[in-house]
Amino acid sequence: MEIEKVNLNDKFNSFNDFWNPKIVGELNNQFVKVAKFKDEFVMHQHENEDEMFFVIQGKLLMKLDDKTIEINSGEFVIIPRKTNHKPIAIGEVKVLLFEPKSTLNTGNTQNKFTVKKLDEI
Repeated sequence: MEIEKVNLNDKFNSFNDFWNPKIVGELNNQFVKVAKFKDEFVMHQHENEDEMFFVIQGKLLMKLDDKTIEINSGEFVIIPRKTNHKPIAIGEVKVLLFEPKSTLNTGNTQNKFTVKKLDEI
């Protein structure tokens, strides 16, 4: 396997769709993903997986059952499994995600945002 660096700016510049994570790396049975968020997602949870949302650019609000957390550029939040959460992007937000390979982006909810087959870029 060849070891290569990843340029996040190049990866983000290669697509324009929102709420459609792209695989940019893999380690320890986890995917490293990039995604662009805009507006509101759907409240959901993941039965078996924790998720990490690292904001590269912009401001993301993470609505939970009992509070809302503001995540700005250079900050991240870890959402434990079985925790209801709803990402809300203020404008366009660029996010790096660390998730187990089995993680479905909409967790226990299936709707128009559900992406079952991720692109690798």
